[in-house]
Amino acid sequence: MASGRRVPIYITSDTDEGGGLMLEGGLRDTASEPDLAVLAARFARVRRVTEELVKDLTAEDQTVQSMPDASPTKWHLAHTTWFFETFVLADGDGRYEVFDPRFGHLFNSYYAAVGSRHPRPERGFLTRPGLDRVHGYRRHVTAAVRRMLEGAGGEVRPRTAALIDLGLHHEQQHQELILTDILDLLARNPLKPAARTLPSPPSRNPRPLRYVAFEGGLHDIGHDGLGFAYDNEGPRHRVHLSPFKLANRPVTNAEFGEFIADGGYARESLWLADGWAAVRGRGWAAPAYWLGDGTAMSLGGALPLDDEAPVSHVSYYEADAFARWAGKRLPTEVEWEIAARRVATRGNLLDGGWLRPLPGDEADGEEPGQMFGDVWEWTASAYSPYPGFRPSAGAIGEYNGKFMVNQMVLRGGSCATPADHIRATYRNFFYPDARWQFSGLRLAEDA
Repeated sequence: MASGRRVPIYITSDTDEGGGLMLEGGLRDTASEPDLAVLAARFARVRRVTEELVKDLTAEDQTVQSMPDASPTKWHLAHTTWFFETFVLADGDGRYEVFDPRFGHLFNSYYAAVGSRHPRPERGFLTRPGLDRVHGYRRHVTAAVRRMLEGAGGEVRPRTAALIDLGLHHEQQHQELILTDILDLLARNPLKPAARTLPSPPSRNPRPLRYVAFEGGLHDIGHDGLGFAYDNEGPRHRVHLSPFKLANRPVTNAEFGEFIADGGYARESLWLADGWAAVRGRGWAAPAYWLGDGTAMSLGGALPLDDEAPVSHVSYYEADAFARWAGKRLPTEVEWEIAARRVATRGNLLDGGWLRPLPGDEADGEEPGQMFGDVWEWTASAYSPYPGFRPSAGAIGEYNGKFMVNQMVLRGGSCATPADHIRATYRNFFYPDARWQFSGLRLAEDA
């Protein structure tokens, strides 16, 4: 088996996760050969984690689609498998036998150059294939990829290894979506059932709110090209930044409750016009999943609202209105990235198993806390290309650039984000009215 450094790749995410995807012209080999043993171990682990996340769900849970933006769990399981079958195994030596040719239509998301697609809002109508057959599909493709990695004798090309690594990051994005989509589904059930039993939260000494000052000047922003990244994280470029201050933690449930008590959802002057239209048209009066009795829906069912935990499941509109009410503003994504460089990439992420935002700990130190994990943090930055960005040619890169409009950037990951999938330059993005993700906010101000 060949050894060497892992092959860095520089590509974008699948827009089901808030991204786009690029391969042709975007794969970069900076090593002579990939380390297939490392890649095989990572492949086995990521596939296993996905199946662990769904083991307590019923077949009925995994078939239903709660809304057009969400997908059934069963579809996620099949789509991530289709990705490996279509882009990795089809890139091999031609000996792979397709599991079921019809699955290409059912589980293609929106790769027009690859073939036809089943309409996204109708994924919940797919009672067939059944869950058992989807798991059979996963086993079939998993075994084929493992044979490629473990029995290739060094014949796996760097490009194929890079495709496998991309597929794993793609699946990690869907791991988060599996959790957020099933939460949205179960929250609509009057029984408020739990997706799984959640562990008791750790004891914390919450940190009081204060602001950390950052100097202005010239800064290089974006990914440096070492290791995996999505293409929307680059090119790395220089920006001028004015001095600013950033809150040392996200806004909490208690603080957002004060906004509600002060009539925040009834004061048009606090809202952007589109946000106010959403408030009035959709009847928003609190973050998504707040039940009005001191509890909120979680992956563990209806649980008491933790006042000191970061507020979650708020839209960009709500985040912006809260910041106006507080006399502050949302940070730009550049400010957020500069601040995040000063702290370690660790936090309440998927690997910890808490699966809900938790209070920060005053013992974390003087730097901004909870920059990674707990909640994705809305920024004031519209999702647009960095200077010099060029979308890739080729089937997998067909759609990245066209999504760089009408969406806002979020940073930092959430309690459902895998720890080895997040970094300071990661640019997530959603439409400003989206609330079903673990999305919150952190305040900023000019220095």
